[in-house]
Amino acid sequence: MSSALAIAGVTAVLRDLLNDGLINHNVSGLLGSTVTVSAVPPDRVVPANGTESTQLNLFLHQVTFNTGWRNHALPSRDGSGTQRLSNPPLALDLHYLVSAYSAEELGSEILLGYAMQLLHETPVLDRKAITTALNPSPPVETTLPPALRALAECGLADQVEQIKLVPDPLSTEEMSKLWTAVQSHYRPTAAYVATVVLIESSKPTKPTLPVLTRGPVDPVTKLERGVVVQTDLLPPFPTIQTVQAIDGQPVAAVGATVELTGHHLNGTNRTVVFSNARFDIVFEVAALAGDSASQLQVIVPPSLAVGFYQVAVRVVRPTETESRVSNQLGLVVGPFITTALPRTVPRDGSGRATITLGCAPDVRAGQSVSLLLGSREVLAEPWSSPANSFTFILEQAPVGDHLARLRVDGIDSPLIDRAAEPPVFFNYRMTIT
Repeated sequence: MSSALAIAGVTAVLRDLLNDGLINHNVSGLLGSTVTVSAVPPDRVVPANGTESTQLNLFLHQVTFNTGWRNHALPSRDGSGTQRLSNPPLALDLHYLVSAYSAEELGSEILLGYAMQLLHETPVLDRKAITTALNPSPPVETTLPPALRALAECGLADQVEQIKLVPDPLSTEEMSKLWTAVQSHYRPTAAYVATVVLIESSKPTKPTLPVLTRGPVDPVTKLERGVVVQTDLLPPFPTIQTVQAIDGQPVAAVGATVELTGHHLNGTNRTVVFSNARFDIVFEVAALAGDSASQLQVIVPPSLAVGFYQVAVRVVRPTETESRVSNQLGLVVGPFITTALPRTVPRDGSGRATITLGCAPDVRAGQSVSLLLGSREVLAEPWSSPANSFTFILEQAPVGDHLARLRVDGIDSPLIDRAAEPPVFFNYRMTIT
């Protein structure tokens, strides 16, 4: 695969191709003046108040994604977004304008004709031509500018697919818009596409081990079992379908019991895996006693932070020796007020009330904390992480009874007793006097 220098590498190879072709056809002798090939924007070809030179200009005016290669590789990361699985290539098509400049009559037409003939006779940039253009022999490193010396390492000659040159017919309207955009006077021009440039990252990926067998070996046929067909619509793997706290709360507090339902959850060594990408948490907790295939329960460990978690089940299925991991479902772990409520808080002489509340679990760096008192939200005073106690100062604190909730990263502590019929508020009240 090529590196990020490949785009500039293609331009350099095309410029070298056109320059060598003009020399081989003695175009300079034909026109009676020196002919050069440049690769600059059209508005920089002719200097202000200067003389127009006899030259070809190669201008990269657009880069598009190649549709054939765009979705060729597997996803580059796993479901959590933390592990890089592959380095899919960035597949690009390069759109060029080849323009001819000359102060002589018919000079532009002669130059453009030779340029189009050269590109027509070279529909593919072969590896030898690329190597010769980017790494000439004998070496001339001392005379080349640093940018051109760097192109020798772009890897363009070694990419899996060769660069092909295809004419790119543009309508009069499209050509007019292009020349208007570059704010330059129009010159005889032909458009081409160089396809495809494959740029790949060199970052390390998560390796996978090869498959040893396709199931147990049949003692009679000595063949591997391979794929087994069963008369069941349920996949024969551990699968969880719901995750929720047994108290009916939309968020689970640490120490609360969470129930997972699904199928094929029975077996030995049943554990529940909690993972949180933000805090890089991967925590395994043994499931509570039981061996039901359709449900299991687990207690939320106190070491978790408030936030969103992916929950999976790891279990060794009956008749198997290796553990299997189920699919993942989401679970929200919320904060819980550890300070006893209801509570009375007095105001000072200026009408200010200072409230200190304990929280479980500990709040970590980067998380936001606020107190919801009735319909009013108050941010916590500055604190250092990790912290499990916060101070809130209410200016002009309203006198009376107010329901209290603690909010961490937008997740509120429980306020409604959902086990009651009908539901009622918990007596988490603060009385400001």
